Parts: sequence; C-alpha cells; structure tokens
Amino acid sequence: MEAPPVTMMPVTGGTINMMEYLLQGSVLDHSLESLIHRLRGLCDNMEPETFLDHEMVFLLKGQQASPFVLRARRSMDRAGAPWHLRYLGQPEMGDKNRHALVRNCVDIATSENLTDFLMEMGFRMDHEFVAKGHLFRKGIMKIMVYKIFRILVPGNTESTEALSLSYLVELSVVAPAGQDMVSDDMRNFAEQLKPLVHLEKIDPKRLM
Repeated sequence: MEAPPVTMMPVTGGTINMMEYLLQGSVLDHSLESLIHRLRGLCDNMEPETFLDHEMVFLLKGQQASPFVLRARRSMDRAGAPWHLRYLGQPEMGDKNRHALVRNCVDIATSENLTDFLMEMGFRMDHEFVAKGHLFRKGIMKIMVYKIFRILVPGNTESTEALSLSYLVELSVVAPAGQDMVSDDMRNFAEQLKPLVHLEKIDPKRLM
C-alpha cells in the first residue's frame, strides 16, 4: 500500500507552539570527568540522572524533496517507562541576535506498540542507535552529556560499539514560541563551561 502524500506543515502541541532552543558541543573521553565535576557545581542536581536509551529514526517519503522524520525512543534501564515519539522541525538559523538554534518541537509519551503503528502508517526505519549518558538540570535548562553507540546487528541493542572517542554535550530549553530571552541565559551558562567545552549554535545541514 502506497503511503499517503505528506504535507510539511508546522506541528503544534495543543494550542501552544513549543520550540526547542539548542546549543551543542563535544568533549573527548579523557575530559569527561572534568566536565561532570564542573556541571555538579553549576547545576541544581549535584548528582546527575543517568540514562540508557534506544532511539529509532523513521522516515516517510512524500511529494516533498525532504522526507518527514519522526523519532521513537525508549528507555533501556527503566522498566515500564513509556516510549516517546518526537518531532523536530527545521531549524531557524537566520536571526543572528538569537544565541541558540531554534526549532519546532513536539514530544509525547506513547504505548509500546509505537514502532508497529509507524510502520503501518507507511514510515520506514532509517537508522537506530543507543545513547548512554548523564542529565543535569539548571532551572528550565537541560544539559545532556552522552555517548552514541551504533547498533551492529539491526534490532539487537546488546550488540553495539561506540561511534567516536567523544561525548556529545547538549544544552536545551523547551519553551513557547517567542521566548527568545532564554537563549541569553543559555549563552551565559555556556560561557561558564569554557574552556572544557564550547557550546555553539550548529546548523544540522552543515553536518550532512
């Protein structure tokens, strides 16, 4: 059965258009402990939350040049935790006065048959990976420090290998559209992490 045409319209959560403000960077493995120590001193939770997640990226090709992308993620170390379905819109990079990348964001908890539902809708899995790391919080800001592992045998999350010799570092805030002042707070926080890590407004298109 052929998938229905996809219309790339903005996705909103209820009546509130939520946006993700994001800064990204990386640290080599040998610098991880120094960064964790710095974050313990700056964040609300001195001991970070740990996570081990399996993420699957699904594509639905329609009439547009770019496919529609949805991300399905589940926790591997928290039994009974719901799956999460996430949509991330195209980044808004044009405003040079905005200190963070901004993109539309929808994140909802779902039942465990999420992947079956997506396949029935015509999506196909493009790739999958395991993310393992630490989560800190500072007010409404979320700081994730994690390593990505490629899955060597499709569907087997026990068979993995590290993708690189570094950890990704992401500083993010999810807020209603128009709350651009949060990017100022993010920049100020990022300055306190230098020179251990340089968090930047990175355009994903540069990485493709």
